[in-house]
Amino acid sequence: MPQSTESITRQVQHNCHVADARHAKEYGLCTYLMKMREYYRWEQGLGFDAPLAMDEVGEWLTRREQLWSGLGASAFQSLEIDGHHYDPFDVAAINDRLLPRRLVYSGGLGSAGRPHFFLAELERLERAEGQVRVVSGRELARDLASPAAMMCEPYLFVRRESLRRLLWEKLESWRWRRPDNALGRAFACYDFDRRLAASLERMTDAEMELVLLHERGEHEAGRRLGAGWNDMLVALAGTAAELMARAVRDHLADCIETLPALARMESPPSIHFYVGNLAGMRRELFPALQQGYDRWLEDADPSFLESLAREGRAHWRRVGEEMLMLFRERGAEAGGVIGRRLAEWRFGAPR
Repeated sequence: MPQSTESITRQVQHNCHVADARHAKEYGLCTYLMKMREYYRWEQGLGFDAPLAMDEVGEWLTRREQLWSGLGASAFQSLEIDGHHYDPFDVAAINDRLLPRRLVYSGGLGSAGRPHFFLAELERLERAEGQVRVVSGRELARDLASPAAMMCEPYLFVRRESLRRLLWEKLESWRWRRPDNALGRAFACYDFDRRLAASLERMTDAEMELVLLHERGEHEAGRRLGAGWNDMLVALAGTAAELMARAVRDHLADCIETLPALARMESPPSIHFYVGNLAGMRRELFPALQQGYDRWLEDADPSFLESLAREGRAHWRRVGEEMLMLFRERGAEAGGVIGRRLAEWRFGAPR
């Protein structure tokens, strides 16, 4: 008899709790509290416009932190499905069992080697260019971070519910001060004040395509940079050099797929959102993108994206290859050298 979805969900959620016990407190306090509030909203099945009783949220948070405190040293559990046991990172074998049930699973490592797991309902699946591209819908089990997209060869996972929640979190953060910036201009293209749910759906639909494009670009960037790239990321995990390496590959991916598509689409909301979503190391390394965006605000000519993509493909591949050369020569000690090359590797002059 097939194992119940509820049983599989409990097992995956346990591993999500273990991952959170190890890494949830690595967020800054404000980000942590916001994410925990939204985690509560998801767990309780509440809509984004539903008022939250803060005393109940506080009690839930206390219980959740107590749960995590007892799991910090726990190992991830294997998943039992229909009498068979699977390593939680054996994504292909687990999905062989679950996809026929219209369920999708992922277990992999993200930034700084942090593990992520999720179980969700399957929305659609397509096979192309050696990849299995999966879009998930309603999520049954998830961790606190809940990234909107992940690659776990040959799978490319795009999580519709997590993307919608990410957009909501960014909207909520922007609303605190409502700055006149790219994110604000993106949100202004929708009627969030009067039609929150419908606007979130529309924006999610619009940005889903760009997430897929980025992940396709990631796949191609990985092919161009070679297998040694992931070895380098593991060796540099938790360092500034890892952040630089991830940003470089992100930019290469976007110059391959996302920026040319944005130029063709000529979609102001998506251009605003793409630039508004640049932060941290990605923004620091690519000042030319912000400068091109500022010109676009004046002349409305999206061709700057195509020229940046063309020049960026060569630039970011060269930078990536230089990083790999340093890693081959010095191993993990290359991190310090990579960190000092920031100014040299920027694309565009900083302001």
